[in-house]
Amino acid sequence: MGAHYLTLASASPRRRELLSRLGLTPDEVTPADIDETPLKGELPRAYAMRMGREKANAVQTPGYVLAGDTVVAVGRRILPKTETMAEARACLALMSGRRHQVLSSVVVRAPDGTMRERLSETVVHFKRLSAEEIAAYLASGEWQGKAGGYAIQGAAEGLIEWIRGSHSGVMGLPLHETRALLKAAGFAIG
Repeated sequence: MGAHYLTLASASPRRRELLSRLGLTPDEVTPADIDETPLKGELPRAYAMRMGREKANAVQTPGYVLAGDTVVAVGRRILPKTETMAEARACLALMSGRRHQVLSSVVVRAPDGTMRERLSETVVHFKRLSAEEIAAYLASGEWQGKAGGYAIQGAAEGLIEWIRGSHSGVMGLPLHETRALLKAAGFAIG
């Protein structure tokens, strides 16, 4: 395996798609199997960075490892990756008519074991959502397994009044930060 062997430590098809926008296809995709439970009292930024580091460390392959995590937070509250419709409904109701943060960590582990990391912080503002709008979004099924119960690259984008920050970061892999970290780590990227 060459010095520019790249492993993506994620099962997310969105991260693979975003990575392709940089002209990159990972040589290997190995999802990290870690406990993603926030620590007691852990704040959203610290949690996002810890998850990125733990995912990068959990995947033991040669070459470069790219890992990350995306966290949706309202204030100090970390919203779940929604598994039930009730969780998704509660998240959408909480974010309705207000802003929240999407924190996306990116971690690159180089072949020599050095790690570089960055955090992308994006503010997202949902319009005030009616019960009908929430019900329609829930019926789409896009909320399943998504941090905060929504995916910006789908129907939820029509419910967002504005964002300040990285659109790709809200999708799950901030491209500016990813490109900069790979270059800094010595990975050949255009």
